[in-house]
Amino acid sequence: MIVSRKRVLELLNQATDDDKPSRLVDRFLSFLIVTNVIAVSLESVEAIGIAYAQAFLIFEYFSVVIFAIEYLARIWASAEPSSGPAQTETGRRLAYIFSFNGLVDLIAILPSILALVAGNVDLRWVRVVRLLRILKISNYSSALEDLASAIYEERRSFLAALYLFCIALFIASALMYVVERHAQPDQFSSIPEAMWWALITLTTVGYGDVSPITPLGKAVGALTALMGVCTVALLTGIIANAFASQVSRKKDILMAEVSHALQDGIISDDEYKKIEHLRRELNLPEEHVSAIVEIMYKDR
Repeated sequence: MIVSRKRVLELLNQATDDDKPSRLVDRFLSFLIVTNVIAVSLESVEAIGIAYAQAFLIFEYFSVVIFAIEYLARIWASAEPSSGPAQTETGRRLAYIFSFNGLVDLIAILPSILALVAGNVDLRWVRVVRLLRILKISNYSSALEDLASAIYEERRSFLAALYLFCIALFIASALMYVVERHAQPDQFSSIPEAMWWALITLTTVGYGDVSPITPLGKAVGALTALMGVCTVALLTGIIANAFASQVSRKKDILMAEVSHALQDGIISDDEYKKIEHLRRELNLPEEHVSAIVEIMYKDR
């Protein structure tokens, strides 16, 4: 039986509620991604890595084969017209290869293949890159896309807040250099050296490895901490507000689609499929659709 490119895309992309084979594929690949991250983490423990080196190697071979098959299948299936706006099959395939998910899928297999081909590759570097496989979860979740979209939509406000943060960073570093350089020449020998302390203080992390000891230095430290609370809270508030606006906009789009479907008083099967497809694209839970439909039915 020949599987069509459209069906391969359905199997590899986020599954619909009624597509059991696609759900199984999603769960298997998600499980494999998570176990890979766990395996890479455990392998970095020297005692465990030595004791189970053979098991880790076999699991890595198995994972790379599965991820390579998935990557090649996605390249082949991405030529399907429904996979992208490009006019040609080559254009749609290139669009996937150079997309964020395509690059992540490539990174998931490339380090291990390089390690096999070149035996003198630093395995610690390979392990760190293999941890990026966790990003493959993006194939089944829009969390990173939502974050990037939220920041982009509020980019002017975000950049303005980031600009204020940078101003606070440079002012705090310069002041601390002036008032503490004689008392602590090793820690505040220059403005760039003082930036470490300023960054940690502004972000309210406070490692405590470097701290002012002079009265003026403590005053600058207190002022820097207050500036940090304001600037970091501003950045956090902008991102949180952008996320909230994005969720609200998604709900409005879904409500508009449901309202359009209810113009004749009944939601047909085709209209329901369209609403369900939109719900998955917007990454909204099923409860939202049910609640919106119920409310609109009552209002009519």
